Amino acid sequence: MAMEFVAADKEHQQLSKVPAEEQPLISVADEKQPSMLVAESPVSVDQLPKKPLSKRGRPSLKEMDVNADLVQIPPDEILFQKQYYSIGQVAQWFRVNQSLVRYWETEFDILQPRKNRKGDRFFRPIDVKNLLLIYDLLRRRKFTLEGAKDYLKNARRAEEKFEIIQSLEKIKGFFLELKASL
Repeated sequence: MAMEFVAADKEHQQLSKVPAEEQPLISVADEKQPSMLVAESPVSVDQLPKKPLSKRGRPSLKEMDVNADLVQIPPDEILFQKQYYSIGQVAQWFRVNQSLVRYWETEFDILQPRKNRKGDRFFRPIDVKNLLLIYDLLRRRKFTLEGAKDYLKNARRAEEKFEIIQSLEKIKGFFLELKASL
């Protein structure tokens, strides 16, 4: 055993004299023990394989910022054509899990979806608009749950302010598109 390690050490010393470009990436210290692999060339941080992003757990703040702008609720004319929307469809519009929508329902009193005998939740267009307000407070403006609850209780005309902000953002988007086309 001691001889094997001495041989591997001598091999390492010989390879360290060779320039980094000519060194092999991986050398086997002993043919009898292929599990002992030794990396010989220096590897920079940029060359390391990146860990794939996990879909589990809480999303990062950057991901939440990106997703906050990607909410795809239909315009009011189309939204108010139907009386009820399923929780799956509403969650898909907001790009969140159905469990999060159910949790927000328990936390905020302004969300009152209808339930059938089976217990399925159906959201009215008013509930979808209220959910949009809650989503905006929590995800875009970074309120805590308690802060959002207090804001909705204390702020008079919070929905009107939110509608004004939404219309101003639409105007801003129009001007940005106009600027890009020039």
